[in-house]
Amino acid sequence: MSEILLTLLITACVALIATSFLWQRERRRAGRLESELASERAKRPGWGLAPLPPLKAVLQTATRVRDEGLGEVLRSSFEELAGWAEDAEPELRQLAAPDGTLTILFSDIEDSTALNEQLGDKSWLKVLGAHDQIVRRCAGRHGGHVVKSQGDGFMIAFASAEGAVRSAIEIQRVLASGPRRLRGTPITVRIGVHTGPALEKGGDLFGRNVALAARVADQACAGEILVTAEVCEAAAEADDLVFTDPREVELRGLRGSYTLVAVGWQDA
Repeated sequence: MSEILLTLLITACVALIATSFLWQRERRRAGRLESELASERAKRPGWGLAPLPPLKAVLQTATRVRDEGLGEVLRSSFEELAGWAEDAEPELRQLAAPDGTLTILFSDIEDSTALNEQLGDKSWLKVLGAHDQIVRRCAGRHGGHVVKSQGDGFMIAFASAEGAVRSAIEIQRVLASGPRRLRGTPITVRIGVHTGPALEKGGDLFGRNVALAARVADQACAGEILVTAEVCEAAAEADDLVFTDPREVELRGLRGSYTLVAVGWQDA
C-alpha cells in the first residue's frame, strides 16, 4: 500500500510540475500577445475604440483548465483565445465614422401577426426563418452588420448610406420575386433608413438617431423603402439610385417635422 501511495505522490508531483511549466509558458505567450495587439492597435486607429479582452480573464480561464488537469486543453485554449482576441473588435465600432456616424436600417414584415394566424406556428416559423436568411444575406453583401433581430424585424448598421439603400433594394426585390424558400407565402416588408451619430454599448446602438430610424420604418407602407434627407445627401453620388415622392411628416416622440423620401427600388 505504501508503494502505491508513493507512486501516486510521485505521479502527482510530476503532473504538477509539468502543468506549472505549461502555465508559465502560456502566461508569457499571453503577455506577448497583449503587447502585439497593443502595437497593432496603435497602427490602426479604429482599434483604439474597443478595449482588448482583459488578460485577467484569459488567465482565469487557463487556471480553471489547469485545475481540472487538462494540459492539452490548456495549450489549445490559449491558441483559441489568441484568435478570439484578434477578432474581438466589435464590427459596429469599425463601421462608424470617428464621430459615431453610421447608417441604420430598420425592417419588419407587414401584417406578421395575421400571417402567423393564417399559417400556424410551425409553418410561420419556417417562413420567418427563410425571411431572416434573405435579409441577412442581402445586408451582408452590402457591408451591413445585423445589430439585432427580434420577431419579424431587423436593425442593421452600415458604414455607408449607399450600402444601406442598396441592401434595402435587394431585400425588396428578392422578396418580390417570391423565392421558393418562402414556401409560396407572399410577404412584404417595410424599411426605414437614417444616417446619423449613435452610441454603441454592448453590441447595441442607442440614441436619438436610432429612434428616428425606427420611426421612419413605421411610416413606410408594405414593400416601401423610406429614407431621410440625410440618407439622400450621403448617397447623392450614386446616380443610379432613384429617390422620389418626398413628404413632410411628424414622427412619434420626436419634435419637429422631417423630410422622408421613397426609394424607387423597382427602377433602381
